[in-house]
Amino acid sequence: MKPSHPVARRGSALAANLGLSERVFATSADRAMARAIDDGIERVEAGLVREVSFADSIADISTRYLLEAGGKRVRPMLTLLTAQLGAGITDDVVTAAEAIEITHLGSLYHDDVMDDSERRRGVPSAQTVWGNSVAILTGDLLFARASQLMARLGERAIRMQADTFERLVLGQLHETVGPAEGEDPIAHYIQVLADKTGSLIAAAAQSGIIFSGADPGFEAPIVEFGEKIGVAFQLIDDVIDLSPQPEETGKVPGTDLRAGVVTLPLLRLAELARTDAASADLLARIRRDVIIETSPADAGDPHDTNTLASRIVPSRSTVDAIVAELREHQATRATLAEAHRWARDAVEALAPLPEGSVKKALTRFAETIVERQS
Repeated sequence: MKPSHPVARRGSALAANLGLSERVFATSADRAMARAIDDGIERVEAGLVREVSFADSIADISTRYLLEAGGKRVRPMLTLLTAQLGAGITDDVVTAAEAIEITHLGSLYHDDVMDDSERRRGVPSAQTVWGNSVAILTGDLLFARASQLMARLGERAIRMQADTFERLVLGQLHETVGPAEGEDPIAHYIQVLADKTGSLIAAAAQSGIIFSGADPGFEAPIVEFGEKIGVAFQLIDDVIDLSPQPEETGKVPGTDLRAGVVTLPLLRLAELARTDAASADLLARIRRDVIIETSPADAGDPHDTNTLASRIVPSRSTVDAIVAELREHQATRATLAEAHRWARDAVEALAPLPEGSVKKALTRFAETIVERQS
């Protein structure tokens, strides 16, 4: 049975999605670029509907599910934006943008299974509708379709897609297994974010350079920008997860906390708990109230983040208060500061690019990433 929910398309303007305003687009050249990208995203949107379709009925329904639930289309917009450094929005650029977004869609199906998420983009997640197996296979179908699109663009595109997919899988694997003994858990977590989020955003931005025929010298700074802004993007998601406004985020406050997903606020809390009594008390209450009871042999170090990651579970009677306390804690403020640092570093990576509309838009995009509320 096809689930019923309203179709929520992306916003109609570049300004709405990349955080750019008419004031930012002050010159005629800026406005012309914005119109070109808006026209391009309409082509991408039509292409996504066309490419995410299957003759098989269940495959067609399940693959379209999250596409029709909406999304900001940040990755294809970055592809179209960086293409302005070359020949603009060519047919190959549009194809690459579609492939990147379909890859992202496929990863969402898998992520929601791994995290046992109940909602995505304001609708029930796929595995709550069809079960884990269908959700995983739907993600696989989308990855296959994205690979078919990239194959149209030649060997360079195939290699980039394969390398990016490898990093997506390694990031998920390392997140699942956790840091090795003696490894810094925060450094491990940042690397997971770079692999799971940064790699695909970097590939999106890089695709615009490659398939528009832009100066190859722009690739390295654009890739560095994408990697770093991807980490900033996910760190802000860690903060947004604790948001008390589910109508904006589309998720229950503390979804990651409830699902046992360790994010940077929790890692920072565990770090602070070693020397700060109030942090230790909050961590102890998290362990007492929302962690599965285990045998003494499984209890482990109360500050060990691997133990923490494996034992956090929902506790309906207390988790709302814990989420609120963690939201206001120094650990979350430190996460927000870290996101801003990654965004600043991303902007600094753009120094070799020529001054102009593209560099201005990418800079504003980085600022918007750390200002967003959902």
